[in-house]
Amino acid sequence: MEQIVLFALLGLGGGSLIAGIALGVVLTYRGSGIINIGTGAVAMMAGYAYWSLNTGVYGTTISPAVCFVLAVVFSAIVGVVVELVAFRPLRTAAPLGKLVASLGVLLLAQATATLAFGNTPEVPSSFLPSSTISMLGGVVPVEDFILAGIVIAAAIALAAAYRWTRFGLATRAASENEVSGMLVGLSPNTLSLVNTVLASVVAGALGVLAGNITALDPLNLPLQVVPALAAAIFAGFTSFGIACGCGLGIGVLQNVLYYLETKSWFPKVAGLPIPGVDDLLVFIIMAIALYLRGARLPTRGELVERRLPFVPKPRRIGLPAVIGGVVCAVALIVLPYDFREALITTLIGAILCLSYVVITGYVGQVSAAQLAISGVTGFVMSRLAVQAGVGFPLGPIIGVVAATLVGVVVAFSALRVRGVSLAIITLSGAVVIQDFWFNNSNWGEATYGSSVPQPSLFGFKLGTDAPFRGLDGQVPSPVLGFMVLLFTILLCMLVANIRRGKLGRRMLAVRSNERAAAAAGISVPNVKLIAFTIGSFIAGVGGALTAYNSGSLSADQFSALNALGVIAYAYIGGITMVSGALFAGAISADALFPHALQVWFGISGTWAIFLAGIALISTLIFSPEGAVGTAYRREMERKKRVAAGLSKPIRLNTLLRR
Repeated sequence: MEQIVLFALLGLGGGSLIAGIALGVVLTYRGSGIINIGTGAVAMMAGYAYWSLNTGVYGTTISPAVCFVLAVVFSAIVGVVVELVAFRPLRTAAPLGKLVASLGVLLLAQATATLAFGNTPEVPSSFLPSSTISMLGGVVPVEDFILAGIVIAAAIALAAAYRWTRFGLATRAASENEVSGMLVGLSPNTLSLVNTVLASVVAGALGVLAGNITALDPLNLPLQVVPALAAAIFAGFTSFGIACGCGLGIGVLQNVLYYLETKSWFPKVAGLPIPGVDDLLVFIIMAIALYLRGARLPTRGELVERRLPFVPKPRRIGLPAVIGGVVCAVALIVLPYDFREALITTLIGAILCLSYVVITGYVGQVSAAQLAISGVTGFVMSRLAVQAGVGFPLGPIIGVVAATLVGVVVAFSALRVRGVSLAIITLSGAVVIQDFWFNNSNWGEATYGSSVPQPSLFGFKLGTDAPFRGLDGQVPSPVLGFMVLLFTILLCMLVANIRRGKLGRRMLAVRSNERAAAAAGISVPNVKLIAFTIGSFIAGVGGALTAYNSGSLSADQFSALNALGVIAYAYIGGITMVSGALFAGAISADALFPHALQVWFGISGTWAIFLAGIALISTLIFSPEGAVGTAYRREMERKKRVAAGLSKPIRLNTLLRR
């Protein structure tokens, strides 16, 4: 028992970071109504600012105390920029649009840190006391207690400020009803700015103070927002005390779990504890929080709220499919091998984005687990092929069925949890699937990657190693591209016909207003279940094609950050249109557009993510329908103007002037 208490105390440092990020999440939501999933990335940026100044990365070494002050000031500046550039223009946007804007902030911060400092974890020094206390048969760093005290003091100060100061009362009043708040002289914009800056300062300060405990890592540190979101959900996105207590508690429980993993009875994989158990713990905590708190987040009285992007009805399907198919088929033959590979990746990316057209574009739900669901297909195929000798076509069929079943499980969560809440819990689910499943060598990635044998049917090779190699005679073979192209066309036609049919109209009714749809006799649970089933089936097909295109799978291919990237590309392209998914596929990672940038201009994949973050925020502000959706709307408006001009009667004075 003493060892458990000791490890619980050792978890206070990591729990303080989680609690600090949770306080930042609550602050931002209370001020602007935005759930900022980029709060962890702000903490990361502050940590890197402190480390770079303190270690002399830029040629000047500064004392730790001054570095801390400068890092906190930098956090405040980041908060101002984020508020003015990303959040304020979207103040009246739909909640999902606001959430996706914070995703753009996360992608920008992660890409910036990677470009500036690389992916190698860094451990900054701490100016807090480095002494230890001997207790319970071990030693506990004093700084762990100091960090816990700091975050508790911050929570108390914020709770008191919101309860008794004019600023706190004004923020609470404006969040309840912006119209009434403005009538009594309150400025929602100013209140939102101050709260966002405070959130950045709190998260940034804890990111600096806890940096030597958690280490600075642009791939993992931004995702500390996931356990922080669990704490914020328990707090109802309003209570600073509950958010702080739950954040500390999650850190303590995770460290106790690390202790239990050292026991002989704890399940092992290849002699090591099962990976991802701590992420599974966070997912369970988040599910419990949503169950206890209910499906809905606290509402805010706002001036006006925009609807989700419009969903145009496809007019012609057959002719564009034929023309596009012929053009792509010719391109697969004549393009050099690297651009041929990029085109295949483009088509697979379009398939993954099609799943979001159905789930988000048609039904208005955001699932961050679609990329992970596609990975289920790939790893099931690998296991079937390597361990049971089951190959093409039975292996992919079983894999797609498995992925669809996982999607159905996600769909059952959507029956109670929807909108932003669904996006949060599926983000946690994506982390769990990656770490608990894909990183497990028994079920997912093997020691050196999980191989997937190339497909063949009746002795004919259909994969990257097929005999026909195009004009340049190199791999990958266009034959695999032809198969990917065929599935892309079929799935595009499927999604387009869904929109044109009765099911599509029901989906749009559910997206518009679930209660009104139910009153009209539409079964909302059934529509959601069907949408997630179709979307998961599409993602599963994309996962099968990814497996054949890659030849070997790793868990990192289906990481939560990559999943957020897919959502970003889908929004940029146009998340309500099939053509938007095709455009999104062209700009996705390693696809045609990023590959051309790298070959012609030397812009790497990380720069592509950076540009994607900027493009995502710009799209949400200026073109909520996405690139293709905006072009379609403008074309329709132009045709209406032309039609209106031609339909006007020609008056006599007009004829005389001629």
